Amino acid sequence: MSTLYTELGLAPALNANGRMTALGGSRLSDGVVDAMAEAARSHVVMDELLTAAGRELARAAGTEDACPTTGAAAGIALAVAAVIAGTDPARIEALPDPGDRPHEVVLQKGHAVHFGAPVRQMIALGGGTPVEAGAVNRVRRAHLEGAIGPRTAALLYVQSHHAVQKGSLSLAETVAVGRAHGVPVLVDAAAESELRTWTGSGADLVVFSGGKALGGPTSGLVCGPAGLVAACRAQYAGIGRPMKVGKETVLGLVRAVREHEERRGAGDGSGPARERERMARLAARLDGLPGVTARVVRDEAGRDIHRAELTIDPAGAGRDAGALAAELAAGSPPVFLRDHHAATGRLAVDPRPLTPDEEETVARRLTELLSGPAGHAAADAG
Repeated sequence: MSTLYTELGLAPALNANGRMTALGGSRLSDGVVDAMAEAARSHVVMDELLTAAGRELARAAGTEDACPTTGAAAGIALAVAAVIAGTDPARIEALPDPGDRPHEVVLQKGHAVHFGAPVRQMIALGGGTPVEAGAVNRVRRAHLEGAIGPRTAALLYVQSHHAVQKGSLSLAETVAVGRAHGVPVLVDAAAESELRTWTGSGADLVVFSGGKALGGPTSGLVCGPAGLVAACRAQYAGIGRPMKVGKETVLGLVRAVREHEERRGAGDGSGPARERERMARLAARLDGLPGVTARVVRDEAGRDIHRAELTIDPAGAGRDAGALAAELAAGSPPVFLRDHHAATGRLAVDPRPLTPDEEETVARRLTELLSGPAGHAAADAG
């Protein structure tokens, strides 16, 4: 346990929610921590570091170049600014006022998500005006094409569990529309781990988070062709200045991406397979607790992540899913389950941030709460 956390009056959280910004992103490996410490002990010419790190990140992503950022949200703003202002210093310094440049960024209505902040606001920071196409649960190619006009600067595709999956256009369809109309396609793939899958989609710029699936510090990267990525870097002299990324973060991100490549290079799928087995065992253990039905479910956005999903019956559990999650979060240590679907009675345990000891703590805390007075009272009443 960190002494500084305790000195600040904080208890480190037990994270069964996922690699979430609200819970500090990823647990960093020793290699990533060492790389960040190495960077902290010396100076460097930042422009040279950004360029060199970009080459290394681009190699991993399979693109011509990449631009390190403070996070995926910053990456969206920089990417939008890049397609609007390019590398023109006067236009860069005028943003977020786009002047007479095309500035509308078209996205499906179900992709106008709030991920902790509105994606529309990230577009606006880069000088763009968001234009939503179609309805939340129904978008057709004609909707997207109908929203394109002379002021269109880009199409934005948001790959996220926050986005509405039903009735939306695929990335391939979005790219096809962009190509047909000569409009660049930007992709927010913040939480994705398969870099080359997304950069190989035909999109012009792809934004990733470094602090989620890649296991890095709070950071991000924008990947794509050299000219557009150079325009992303150029925004650090404009709207990117308050988003500037430090040397420690850059080296930590590079190390994390290297380690991610090494893990994926094993090629045996053992990581996701082991996580699914862990969650199957956990679900079997929790299934049958008062008011709990447990099973293994795959990530709703299609990633190779399997979680133990707990459906909570308030009559049997003595409280609804939201109240149960709040009780866990208020305990010591605070335990955070994945509560995205608490309103529909479902909670989940994400295996990726959990050590085996922490997983055991989650199971023990749930058992204690649901087998305690409240749970017994509900069961007796039933």
